[in-house]
Amino acid sequence: MEKLLIEGGHPLKGTVQISGAKNSAVALIPAAVLADSTVTIDNLPDISDVETLAHLLEEIGGSTELTKDTLVIHPENMFSMPLPNGRVKKLRASYYMMGAMLGKFKKAAIGLPGGCNLGPRPIDQHIKGFEALGAKVTNEQGAIYLQADELVGARIYLDVVSVGATINIMLAAVKAKGQTIIENAAKEPEIIDVATLLTSMGANIKGAGTNVIRIDGVDKLDGCRHSIIPDRIEAGTYMIMAAAMGQGVIVDNVIPLHLESLSSKLREMGVHVEARDDSIYIETQPELNPVDIKTLVYPGFATDLQQPFTSLLTKADGSSIVTDTIYGARFKHIDELRRMGANIKVEGRSALVNGGSRLEGAKVRASDLRAGASLVVAGLMGEGVTEITGVTHIDRGYAYLEEKLKGLGANIWREALNAKELEEMKSL
Repeated sequence: MEKLLIEGGHPLKGTVQISGAKNSAVALIPAAVLADSTVTIDNLPDISDVETLAHLLEEIGGSTELTKDTLVIHPENMFSMPLPNGRVKKLRASYYMMGAMLGKFKKAAIGLPGGCNLGPRPIDQHIKGFEALGAKVTNEQGAIYLQADELVGARIYLDVVSVGATINIMLAAVKAKGQTIIENAAKEPEIIDVATLLTSMGANIKGAGTNVIRIDGVDKLDGCRHSIIPDRIEAGTYMIMAAAMGQGVIVDNVIPLHLESLSSKLREMGVHVEARDDSIYIETQPELNPVDIKTLVYPGFATDLQQPFTSLLTKADGSSIVTDTIYGARFKHIDELRRMGANIKVEGRSALVNGGSRLEGAKVRASDLRAGASLVVAGLMGEGVTEITGVTHIDRGYAYLEEKLKGLGANIWREALNAKELEEMKSL
């Protein structure tokens, strides 16, 4: 196991290339199960979640060829093998195997998903959708079992806006008989990306990106080639890093429209943000204004950027309030930021950030993916060296992190954990 070390205080300058969207990739790979011939997915991020999902497809009889940024999937020999344990426990997005396998085989057995511990994240809306389509759903010894003699289109209203439930129901419905209507659907760009892949395979989907999606079931889906959209969360993270330490950073290969909520908050702080055709130029200022943020479903401020943005707010001249309406427990990074000297107080779903405290390097631990990103932002700003353990969380969402930051001028490297640190990690 490794730790990430960052010597803070180095200005960032230059261009960083953004990888394909993690939150698309983890849904697109399971979606390939539905095809009857080869699916090729390009612009994949080189992250551990992609490798885990590729292995899951092999467990159910598929064959895969994974290169640097391309995955070729051969689904012809796949079968409905139960996946109650093992790799499905490593990432939350393994639940997309439920919708894909139910849609393809009319049955599935998938272990309850793992991934980052962000508090309760029930899958009741997923199950509601599956049952509406005609599936019988049971929970047996920590695994979800789905069975249907036939899937029939239905009108499904989501009680809460859920990206996962919207995509999972889409996957199950594309081969169902008749029309499925998903109301109060999520609007995230990643949903449009999944719908684009499915449509290229032969699905009939209308309204992706709006709150009402209509799906007319088809009998057959063929293979296709698809290129993933840029990762707006990775892009946003580098924008925040540039806002913290940037002396002129170009965040390249992005869709600026997907980042409007973040761009507007950075401008409110006084950061120079210039949106171009497929890139964004960021330059920080000597003094930053405090701002309040509230996470909302897209196109609002993304919950996945809340933690990195909280680190940036420690540099502002004044007090800011961060409220997370999506995941109320997403404040585990706060204690680690306090170790570095941050003055932050958590109350319920909100954190009060008193800016102006100088951060100092410390030994900290990433408890989840975006908490890890927040500690990287803090490490870049801090005085001295910051040591971050729990790096496996960061590797789930950020491809070539060190190389990209080194290219901008950061001093960042990895070291193996010593015996004491290994014991501490095992005890957590």
